Amino acid sequence: NVDGIDIYSLKIDCKVTSRFSHNVITSRAVNRANVSKEAIFDVELPKTAFITNFTMIIDGVAYPGVIKEKEAAQQQYQQAVSRGQTAGLVKASGRKTEKFSVSVNIAAASKVTFELIYEELLKRHFGKYELFIKVNPKQFVRDFEIEANIFEPQGISYLDAEGTFITNDLLPAIQKSFSGKKGHVSFKPTIEQQQACVNCPAVPMNGDFVITYDVNRESPGNIQIVNGYFVHFFAPKNISHLPKNIVFIIDVSISMSGRKLSQTKDALLKILEDIKEDDYLNFVLFGDDVHKWKDTLIQATPENLEEAKLYVKNIHIAGWTNLNGGLMAGIQMLNDAQESGSLPNRSASLIIMLTDGRPTKGERDTQTILSNVRNGIQGKYPLYNLGFGYDLDYGSLEKMAAENNGLARRIYEDSDAAIQLQGFYDEVANPLLTEIELKYPENVIAELTQNKFKHYYDGSEIVVAGRLTDNDINSIIAEVKAHGADDDLTYSDQGDAEETAEGLTEVDYIFGGFHERLWAYLTVQQLLEKRNAAKGDERANLTAQALEMSLKYKFVTPLTSMVVTKPEDNEDKTALADKPVEETRFPTRQSAPPSYSVPPTSHMYTSVDGDPHFIIAVPQKEDALCFNIYEEPGKVLNLIRDPTTGITVNGKLIGDQKSSNDARPHNAYIGRLGIFNTQLNVKLDITPEMIIFHNGTKQMIFTWLDQVILQHPGFTMKIIRKKSLEVSMGDGATFMVVLHQTWRKNSEHTNFLGFYTVDSHKLSEHTHGLLGQFFRPIDFDILEVHPGSDPEKPDATMIVKNNQLIVTRGWQKDYTENAKRGENVPCWFIHNNGEGLIDGTHTDYVVPSLF
Repeated sequence: NVDGIDIYSLKIDCKVTSRFSHNVITSRAVNRANVSKEAIFDVELPKTAFITNFTMIIDGVAYPGVIKEKEAAQQQYQQAVSRGQTAGLVKASGRKTEKFSVSVNIAAASKVTFELIYEELLKRHFGKYELFIKVNPKQFVRDFEIEANIFEPQGISYLDAEGTFITNDLLPAIQKSFSGKKGHVSFKPTIEQQQACVNCPAVPMNGDFVITYDVNRESPGNIQIVNGYFVHFFAPKNISHLPKNIVFIIDVSISMSGRKLSQTKDALLKILEDIKEDDYLNFVLFGDDVHKWKDTLIQATPENLEEAKLYVKNIHIAGWTNLNGGLMAGIQMLNDAQESGSLPNRSASLIIMLTDGRPTKGERDTQTILSNVRNGIQGKYPLYNLGFGYDLDYGSLEKMAAENNGLARRIYEDSDAAIQLQGFYDEVANPLLTEIELKYPENVIAELTQNKFKHYYDGSEIVVAGRLTDNDINSIIAEVKAHGADDDLTYSDQGDAEETAEGLTEVDYIFGGFHERLWAYLTVQQLLEKRNAAKGDERANLTAQALEMSLKYKFVTPLTSMVVTKPEDNEDKTALADKPVEETRFPTRQSAPPSYSVPPTSHMYTSVDGDPHFIIAVPQKEDALCFNIYEEPGKVLNLIRDPTTGITVNGKLIGDQKSSNDARPHNAYIGRLGIFNTQLNVKLDITPEMIIFHNGTKQMIFTWLDQVILQHPGFTMKIIRKKSLEVSMGDGATFMVVLHQTWRKNSEHTNFLGFYTVDSHKLSEHTHGLLGQFFRPIDFDILEVHPGSDPEKPDATMIVKNNQLIVTRGWQKDYTENAKRGENVPCWFIHNNGEGLIDGTHTDYVVPSLF
């Protein structure tokens, strides 16, 4: 358990029927402490999902969440603030997820049950549907289970389940099967199987669990009718690909310099390898000015592609951000090519625009830019906007794309940004149809969702739903018209209520009214998208419709909030669960943030020193992270553990030499280090007084007064008198130990050690420990830098390991050059014992002995 709270059961139950997913997460915990403790329910759910219900049950008393109009909920929330209110319950938590988190104090020996329900429509990408589940229990759970039951009336053709955290030991815990219309996945690991890796028994599993599947497609479409609602799935196959005409509009302003531009070029080069010879393309670059590769779109012949690759390789940074100029040049170019007849008659045109910032040159008024783009495209082709990072107006990019039949996608500043860019291109790389319209009998259908689409891409699916005006209607016929590569195509699909009912006889897999809820989910999503692009009376009407449906079907959307009442200090307190909106999910950087210093680049070591301060070097960012660990003297911390090379480093804490009646808390330092290598059968026992070298059964003892170089096969030790010790275990594993000696007359402070990693490239990818886990590259984003409590130390929001943390700019000391005064290393300080940065919690790294 964690701090007395034992989560003894955690179950995730997923029911999927006709792509619509109904998910129930139930967590049961007991307070095994002798005093009241805080129980935390902390789960991550897909951004595309709507929360529909949440309930806490404490000692048999239920505390349900109530979904209200956001304004009314906010008023109730504000009235409770004066009584000591907690923060909102839902926050952004990474690329795909939002975090729902609620805490409540429960008495000793009491139990609490948390139940969260959310729903989403699974979208088809690259020929499969994906059910995404985040697994991060943060402790070992006696009864942990994920169960997914999938029912598809068309029949299931493929089903798989995998996890980013799945080890060979965990594979037997996954059970998956499918037959006919039913699929089943179960994941029920034992406590022993829940550890993150073989050699980290104190760290529970953490990662993504993903179920993918597809359905049989005997006909292009499938219509299902249930209880007065219908849904039409349309995904034709075995049709020829359309040639595409694509203009890439790329931001090359100064903010794109460095890794972002390099990753963009890598992605474009890979895209050029995949472009087909019957496609047409061009590039528009915008910085201070606008530059076009060619005056018009040209065919992707092998010769032209080689020239395009050379052009991409030579793209360079060019000043400010003339966003409007770049967009209008690309739009005009594609319009001219269409009007001149230089493009294939049957082809799909599109624009992909990538930017990382706001307009700073040329036209800078957002509304004017939106109007220019809308008037330029005039609905003729889709515009896809890719927003690189956070220092941009993502809401405007979304609105611009929505107004022009496209969508916006955030590209996260990370080591895989090039793969993200290429992945988006792959989604639109193979258009099969254009100008798709799905028609239904006018006199029997009402409240139809979107039924006209510019493009249909290979591996995707079009979904249309609606309400029948007469419940006695048993069948409808849909006509689908579209432009194909060779001809205009017409499809006819028929839906029959009796046939659907017969196909839905497997009641165990069905949750109530799912066709109606699917229609409601799709309608609310599309109303919110239209609302984003609308203004005036139209926006007000769309808002009213979306709000009415959100309340009726109990969806937490950007227009509603769920009010959660919880017992706290003998009174009920109120908290809110809101739906984060993409443009405010992560705060944008301020235009003129408080300045902070950057570490010197001459050298920077991942290390632990002082009482004890940890510094994590992040060379690819030319920056550092730092945190403190607060533990009692006498505890032993695992710093490095590599099962592949056999290298382990542990540090034992010692405290200040205070008198017994001194009530102040002890400072703790590394007072003893154990460095050992099981493959070489050697170990070092290091204290501020002596260094003992063990080689099998033999040992050699040195003091810090010695000046020694000791060489052993695969091992070198060098003592620099009264200063430091350097240990090398072959090429690529070198550590330095710095001796700190206090003034002899100082009766309080004690002698201690600092430990620095000089070279770690020999250590394997399985290395862990408080320091060892950071030998692999780690990436992070710093947002919303703002003044902190100390004027010289600004605070900021950090996104790291899919966590959102409040961090402080500060500095720690590096004593490798000067053991007395040290050198300041600026770093971002992570509070609370490094929680959110280190894997697990700091207590997971406490080990029983030095060796």
